[in-house]
Amino acid sequence: MSQPVQTRYPGAYAIWVVGLLVYLLAVFHRSSLAVAGLAASDRFDIKASQLATFTMLQLLVYAGMQIPVGLMVDRFGPRRVLLTGAIVLTLAQAGFAFADTYALALVARLFVGVGDAMTFVCVLRLVNTWFAPRRIPLMTQLTGVIGQLGAILAAVPMTAALSHLGWTKSYLLAASLGIFLSIALFVVVRDHPEARTTNGPALSLEQIRHSLGASWAQPGTRLGFWIHFSTQFSATTLGLLWGYPFFVRGEHVSKGFAGLLLTLMVVAVMAAGPVLGWAIGRHPWHRSTIVLSIVGSIVVMWTIVLAWPGTAPGWLLILLVLVTGVGGPASMIGFDVGRTSNPIERMSSATGIINQGGFVASLILVIAIGLILDWRTPGGGTAYTPEAFRWAMSFQYVLWALGITQIWRYRVRTRAKVMAENPEAYGRTRL
Repeated sequence: MSQPVQTRYPGAYAIWVVGLLVYLLAVFHRSSLAVAGLAASDRFDIKASQLATFTMLQLLVYAGMQIPVGLMVDRFGPRRVLLTGAIVLTLAQAGFAFADTYALALVARLFVGVGDAMTFVCVLRLVNTWFAPRRIPLMTQLTGVIGQLGAILAAVPMTAALSHLGWTKSYLLAASLGIFLSIALFVVVRDHPEARTTNGPALSLEQIRHSLGASWAQPGTRLGFWIHFSTQFSATTLGLLWGYPFFVRGEHVSKGFAGLLLTLMVVAVMAAGPVLGWAIGRHPWHRSTIVLSIVGSIVVMWTIVLAWPGTAPGWLLILLVLVTGVGGPASMIGFDVGRTSNPIERMSSATGIINQGGFVASLILVIAIGLILDWRTPGGGTAYTPEAFRWAMSFQYVLWALGITQIWRYRVRTRAKVMAENPEAYGRTRL
């Protein structure tokens, strides 16, 4: 029952759309703090490193739950896990609306991370089950890029809501969306045409270790992990927390232009996704080469912006967010590498491992930026200087150096494995 079915089944796209909307909502909740960072600093009377703790905790929980969630999906099916995630997200965001202390707000964001972690892996499992293999790369990219509409909704309408409705009403309104989507999910989504819900075999601790070990032993899984690690963190960090303060305080742009830049970054994500999905579908042997080219372009753009004398001009910041945004859909290439390197029964576990990469990198960067800003800001507080932001954003080079090295290392190993298993295919296979 785990084999992909034909897309002719009339419910396939309806199921995908509902799952996609739940993922979009998760991205919205994940990103809703990005434009509220300065408001949160005032509401809870906190400094930069404490503000970064919100996102740090959320990302830590998200990354830490990827493997358990993958195992849960393999065991209980995506429908039940996705429904649980939607309910947790709704309750957590409602709790964040009423939080009036830093401690309560941290607890709420922790559970936002829990609910968020239970969405994307489930939707990818539905895609892998309901669509033919030739369609999976495109549907995976569409899932990722359309889901990023949630970040646009967080960047623009959430800014307006916070200005006109205030903190509590804005976050309560956001939380209420989860009620309707949970109902739609319960009614529409099925794990398989022959069963509303499916169950995998119960796993002992020994079987879990064996399954995870087998997934991690695949060089393609590790290659997917480092692809995800290297491509995503720059856009994620800008979109989740530090982009708005960086543009307003570091580059002295207006709040409206800062919101526009974040929106343009998401537009770049959405525009690049289908193109990359088409490219890797036609040229799967060039996947890691495409990734390395994209990462190199992101590094070049950041170097120009950070080295620019004084504040960077608006057109250059627009180029920065457009190029950086392409890293979001590029990270999805890691899932495609994992898909072609693992059997279907380990698909969710391998996806969970790979999905950790970008969020681990984002977590490290979010923490580092907060600490460096506090270190480089005279007298503490939130009066961050352009110089402080240059120091903080330069930490990205450490992560890029590590990621590029590991991508090169594991693509060599993956190619060697392909050559050993299928020598005739090696001449036309370039991962």
